[in-house]
Amino acid sequence: MTIFALSDLHLSGHSPKPMEVFGSHWEGHWDRIRAAWREAVGDGDAVLIPGDISWAMTLDGAMTDINEIAGLPGFKVLLRGNHDYWWGGVTRVRARLPHGMAAIQNDAMRLGSAVVCGTRGWTCPGSSAWEGGDDEKIYLRELIRLRLSLEAARRIARPGDTLIAMLHFPPFNEKQQPSGFTALLEEFGAAHAVYGHLHGLQAGAAFEGMLGGVYYHMASCDYLGFRPKPVAEV
Repeated sequence: MTIFALSDLHLSGHSPKPMEVFGSHWEGHWDRIRAAWREAVGDGDAVLIPGDISWAMTLDGAMTDINEIAGLPGFKVLLRGNHDYWWGGVTRVRARLPHGMAAIQNDAMRLGSAVVCGTRGWTCPGSSAWEGGDDEKIYLRELIRLRLSLEAARRIARPGDTLIAMLHFPPFNEKQQPSGFTALLEEFGAAHAVYGHLHGLQAGAAFEGMLGGVYYHMASCDYLGFRPKPVAEV
């Protein structure tokens, strides 16, 4: 099984929101994603989708996009992003997901010889977007949620498993300075971490590669040329 990652699909099948307003490279992006997905991903593979899946405001509205994703090859694992306003609660989301899809929220699941866990994350201290106050409260809360997720992964892990963490936000600031997120990933021995959220000029600050024993993958679809990225063979 190959595990891929592709984030920030920003679909809007229920109430169309053309993404070309964010740049001409977004034109026809869903058609491009589907073509590249079918070319790369097989039925026995899995795709991690760490957030900003649909612009819909309700779960009913998001089901148009979720069903479109469900029709593509492979098992899909969803994580909530900051623009997934339709994601009102993971229990309700899981109850509506089609066959071959799962949702991760502060917990973990097995994919072959991998264990996948994750939480949304938040802006990190030292980032240009960090404002303290509410940012600090949310950041600390997300650290608790990531620990819960990693602990859940540890409980179901078997010897030799590959631990993969999903976050929507980058787990570090633009200078890739250590954060509470990176400390937890290192403490629990994550092999890979996938994240998205960054677009356009912000994506220029993205980091991919090994840091503190964890291999980080930037998965925003426009950054990847709208093609799923292979993360691990398990």
